[in-house]
Amino acid sequence: QVQLVESGGGLVQAGGSLRLSCAASGIPFNLGAMGWFRQPPGNQRELVASITRGNAQNYADSVKGRFTISRDNANKMIYLQMNNLKPEDTAVYYCNTPARNFVWGQGTQVTVSS
Repeated sequence: QVQLVESGGGLVQAGGSLRLSCAASGIPFNLGAMGWFRQPPGNQRELVASITRGNAQNYADSVKGRFTISRDNANKMIYLQMNNLKPEDTAVYYCNTPARNFVWGQGTQVTVSS
Protein backbone atom coordinates (compact mmCIF):
# COMPACT_ATOMS: atom_id res chain seq x y z
CA GLN A 1 0.00 0.00 0.00
CA VAL A 2 1.38 3.38 -1.02
CA GLN A 3 1.91 5.79 1.84
CA LEU A 4 2.94 9.44 1.64
CA VAL A 5 4.24 11.08 4.80
CA GLU A 6 4.91 14.81 4.84
CA SER A 7 6.98 16.58 7.50
CA GLY A 8 8.91 19.76 8.19
CA GLY A 9 6.13 22.30 8.59
CA GLY A 10 5.89 24.78 11.40
CA LEU A 11 5.37 28.37 12.44
CA VAL A 12 7.71 30.92 10.89
CA GLN A 13 7.82 34.68 10.53
CA ALA A 14 7.43 36.33 7.16
CA GLY A 15 10.74 36.24 5.31
CA GLY A 16 11.76 32.99 6.96
CA SER A 17 12.44 29.57 5.47
CA LEU A 18 11.27 26.01 5.89
CA ARG A 19 12.20 22.72 4.22
CA LEU A 20 9.44 20.18 3.76
CA SER A 21 10.05 16.48 3.22
CA CYS A 22 7.85 13.79 1.72
CA ALA A 23 8.60 10.10 2.19
CA ALA A 24 6.92 7.75 -0.28
CA SER A 25 6.75 4.12 0.79
CA GLY A 26 5.08 0.96 -0.45
CA ILE A 27 5.76 1.84 -4.08
CA PRO A 28 7.20 -1.20 -5.90
CA PHE A 29 8.42 0.81 -8.85
CA ASN A 30 10.39 3.96 -9.52
CA LEU A 31 8.67 7.19 -8.62
CA GLY A 32 7.66 9.24 -11.61
CA ALA A 33 6.72 12.89 -11.57
CA MET A 34 5.84 14.21 -8.12
CA GLY A 35 4.49 17.46 -6.82
CA TRP A 36 3.80 19.56 -3.78
CA PHE A 37 0.29 20.83 -3.23
CA ARG A 38 -1.10 23.22 -0.64
CA GLN A 39 -4.53 23.89 0.76
CA PRO A 40 -5.06 27.23 2.49
CA PRO A 41 -7.91 27.44 5.00
CA GLY A 42 -11.25 27.48 3.20
CA ASN A 43 -9.67 27.01 -0.22
CA GLN A 44 -9.06 24.21 -2.67
CA ARG A 45 -5.89 22.20 -2.85
CA GLU A 46 -3.53 23.54 -5.52
CA LEU A 47 -0.35 22.31 -7.12
CA VAL A 48 2.54 24.67 -6.36
CA ALA A 49 5.56 22.73 -7.62
CA SER A 50 6.30 19.60 -9.60
CA ILE A 51 9.37 17.65 -10.62
CA THR A 52 9.88 14.87 -13.14
CA ARG A 53 12.07 11.88 -12.53
CA GLY A 54 14.69 13.65 -14.64
CA ASN A 55 14.48 16.77 -12.43
CA ALA A 56 12.57 19.06 -14.78
CA GLN A 57 10.71 21.47 -12.49
CA ASN A 58 7.60 23.62 -12.73
CA TYR A 59 6.27 26.17 -10.29
CA ALA A 60 3.10 28.13 -9.75
CA ASP A 61 3.63 31.83 -10.36
CA SER A 62 2.88 32.55 -6.71
CA VAL A 63 5.97 30.63 -5.51
CA LYS A 64 8.35 30.98 -8.46
CA GLY A 65 11.75 32.23 -7.35
CA ARG A 66 11.05 31.43 -3.68
CA PHE A 67 10.38 27.68 -3.59
CA THR A 68 12.60 24.90 -4.89
CA ILE A 69 11.47 21.31 -5.35
CA SER A 70 13.99 18.47 -5.36
CA ARG A 71 14.03 14.70 -5.07
CA ASP A 72 16.09 11.72 -4.00
CA ASN A 73 15.08 8.92 -6.33
CA ALA A 74 17.01 6.20 -4.52
CA ASN A 75 15.20 6.87 -1.26
CA LYS A 76 11.87 7.97 -2.76
CA MET A 77 12.00 11.34 -1.04
CA ILE A 78 10.65 14.65 -2.30
CA TYR A 79 11.63 18.00 -0.79
CA LEU A 80 10.37 21.56 -0.94
CA GLN A 81 12.70 24.35 0.12
CA MET A 82 10.64 27.42 0.87
CA ASN A 83 12.39 30.77 1.23
CA ASN A 84 11.12 34.31 1.77
CA LEU A 85 7.86 32.94 3.10
CA LYS A 86 4.79 35.17 3.07
CA PRO A 87 1.60 35.04 5.15
CA GLU A 88 -0.29 33.91 2.04
CA ASP A 89 1.84 30.75 1.99
CA THR A 90 0.01 29.60 5.11
CA ALA A 91 -1.57 26.25 4.27
CA VAL A 92 -1.41 22.51 4.78
CA TYR A 93 1.16 21.13 2.36
CA TYR A 94 0.88 17.71 0.71
CA CYS A 95 2.87 15.68 -1.79
CA ASN A 96 1.41 13.46 -4.51
CA THR A 97 1.77 12.87 -8.22
CA PRO A 98 0.62 15.89 -10.25
CA ALA A 99 -2.36 13.78 -11.33
CA ARG A 100 -3.14 13.02 -7.66
CA ASN A 101 -2.84 9.28 -8.18
CA PHE A 102 -2.02 8.27 -4.62
CA VAL A 103 -4.04 8.43 -1.43
CA TRP A 104 -3.28 11.70 0.32
CA GLY A 105 -1.08 11.78 3.38
CA GLN A 106 -1.88 13.81 6.47
CA GLY A 107 -0.02 16.84 5.20
CA THR A 108 2.16 19.24 7.17
CA GLN A 109 0.97 22.62 8.43
CA VAL A 110 2.89 25.73 7.45
CA THR A 111 1.94 28.94 9.21
CA VAL A 112 3.60 32.23 8.30
CA SER A 113 3.06 35.14 10.63
CA SER A 114 3.32 38.75 9.49
